[in-house]
Amino acid sequence: MDQPKSSRSVGRDAMTTAFHLNLRHLRGLIAVHEHGSISAAAIALSISQPALTQGILKLEGQLGEVLFERRSDGIDPTPAGRLVLERATASMQHLTAGSRLIAGTTFEPDRRLTMTQLRAFLGLFKAGSFTATATDLGLSQAAVHRAVRELEEALGKRLVERRGRGVHMSFGGRRFARSCWLAVKELQAALSELGLDPHSPTISIGTTPLARAFLVPEAMSMMVAERFPASFRVLEGNWGELVESLRDGVIDLIVGELPVEGISDLRSMPLYTEAPIIVAGHQHALVGRDNPGNATLGEYPWIIAPETSPLRAEWERLFPIDRPQVPVECGSIMIIGRLLTSSDMLTLAMPDQVALQIRSGLLARIGEPLAGSMPTIGTTMRQSWRPTSGQSRFLELLREASAGLGATASRKPLIEAPWI
Repeated sequence: MDQPKSSRSVGRDAMTTAFHLNLRHLRGLIAVHEHGSISAAAIALSISQPALTQGILKLEGQLGEVLFERRSDGIDPTPAGRLVLERATASMQHLTAGSRLIAGTTFEPDRRLTMTQLRAFLGLFKAGSFTATATDLGLSQAAVHRAVRELEEALGKRLVERRGRGVHMSFGGRRFARSCWLAVKELQAALSELGLDPHSPTISIGTTPLARAFLVPEAMSMMVAERFPASFRVLEGNWGELVESLRDGVIDLIVGELPVEGISDLRSMPLYTEAPIIVAGHQHALVGRDNPGNATLGEYPWIIAPETSPLRAEWERLFPIDRPQVPVECGSIMIIGRLLTSSDMLTLAMPDQVALQIRSGLLARIGEPLAGSMPTIGTTMRQSWRPTSGQSRFLELLREASAGLGATASRKPLIEAPWI
């Protein structure tokens, strides 16, 4: 390994996923960079130089890239090596933090754990039973049982308990699973950046009702039109439901309303602010009337958003004392739209949520947008998240798509734009 290579790339193994990588090889890669040579890294890791060299060569073969080059002033990572080092370091930090919460502050995951164990454990966490996990992973139940048992023995703690045909994750098991997912996501990001993701780079998005009608699909469409080699996975829900999936690494970002106060482990990117509007069916008696007062609005039944939605807070500010009849609480704009067209009910919505229905004549805006506080729509991400090139491009397209929305729109609001 201390010998220079003349080629910038090497032959790659048939297929490599994050779970094919070896934790000891990744730690060896980091140690070589930290100590500046194979010999110094081998001493620090208490292994032989040949073993460390073979580990790095194995990793290079899996990735199809030379990771280090010898120079006159020492051994330096190649561009591919720097990329892998950054992701591998972040991955090991997640795994170390999670395992030490369980096993103590001196636990070394690269020496005690294997990717086979982590794959079985995360598969069990996702599937909820040993039978389903074995089917999903293409393994025998005995192999899954053995891998999870060995993981628990290494950590010195029980992570799962049998409950009938399923399993129950302990609190420590759930915390450890989160760290494992984040560690694996970093390695998947490295493979994606190297063009080795077998499923193409996947951007996992959580979207709230306030952003799913236009902003998210518009940015996705723009990216597809560019023929960017990426795919999407979308999870819908309110912000409170999505945030734990964000922390677990199941999704990369949340697109929707931003929390009012900052949260230490999360960061946000504001996109636009927009005032909600009162909406009714096209046949409603208030259609065409100028800004009816609260007393008039209170004479009609309302469909209100769930308690966790910012639209619910806006409605409660609209009617702080004498509140009208509320026969329906619902967060689905599809259901709400159908109810409005067949009743005299009213609701609050964001303009882009109902733009299509208003443009087509099914729904109508009542009065002007509400004055006062306006929800800020943007993206919420983990503090530790470092986007890949595909994820960075999607963030850029979200900014472009949001340029036509909100109070500071650079073009006409979507609610008035002839986009159908």
